[in-house]
Amino acid sequence: MDIITDWQGIDPAHRGASAAIGNFDGVHRGHQAVIDHARRPGLPLGIITFEPHPRAYFAPDAPAFRLMNAEARQNRLRRLGIERLYELPFARIAPLPAEDFARAVLAQELGLAHVVVGADFCFGKGRTGTAESLRAMGADLGFDVTIVPLIAGTGGAISSTAIRAALTEGRVRDAAVMLGHRHRIDGAVIHGEKRGRDLGYPTANMALDGLHLPRFGVYAVKVEVMEGPHSGVHDGVASLGVRPMFGVNKPNFEVHVLDFKGDLYGTHISVALVEFLRPEVNFTSVEALITQMDADSVQAREILRDA
Repeated sequence: MDIITDWQGIDPAHRGASAAIGNFDGVHRGHQAVIDHARRPGLPLGIITFEPHPRAYFAPDAPAFRLMNAEARQNRLRRLGIERLYELPFARIAPLPAEDFARAVLAQELGLAHVVVGADFCFGKGRTGTAESLRAMGADLGFDVTIVPLIAGTGGAISSTAIRAALTEGRVRDAAVMLGHRHRIDGAVIHGEKRGRDLGYPTANMALDGLHLPRFGVYAVKVEVMEGPHSGVHDGVASLGVRPMFGVNKPNFEVHVLDFKGDLYGTHISVALVEFLRPEVNFTSVEALITQMDADSVQAREILRDA
């Protein structure tokens, strides 16, 4: 997958795609429906999205809300067969009137042949452009526009908001149904305080900056090592929370890979939440914590055996 981070002066080989436009936070089933409509014989399949997320741009001090960081979104789109990801700088997109975005970005610079958007799509300064107005602009500028209706699930329209609510409550299986895949946390393994190693449960630590946090507690997980000698999918147990027993207040994500020996520092991994096991607990002793970690590992093995 080619990742293009500017719309100006792009390689001519990156022009002429059929592209879906949106934020694609979570790349849920509704997003996937939009992407599927962008698949056209003979045309490269593209995605146009933005960094930072527009909501983070307009409200930088708001609580973290993203279901995916840029890396996780790239990994998911790559799995869906996207050939070109146009990850455009939103700070430069935001001031453009709707007509300028359609003409200068989509038509002149990217040279798109076909554009797909959801029915609720808005664009341009002040969100004055709509899916229907984009269709009219495309007719004048030389690209076709397909508008995809919103996808509904058993509980109503599938949305990033509904998925966040499910994760907040620890309902990771419900979130997976709406997503069309398990919710993942992706990134590089970073150095932590190495307490897990002393407890007999070494962990791979990951940053959570900017992400909406699922319910604090312990999860059975699938760990995909993306590179290096340990690449592949492994079973694991992950702890998400503030580690109250150790007086830590900043949320932390620690992943213990079952039956694993090796060094993952600096390696990029993708951790899929399979099942919520239990809430975060403030244990009265290290011995009680280790006993519970042993039980968590047994339960996770049972769940992951057929996952």
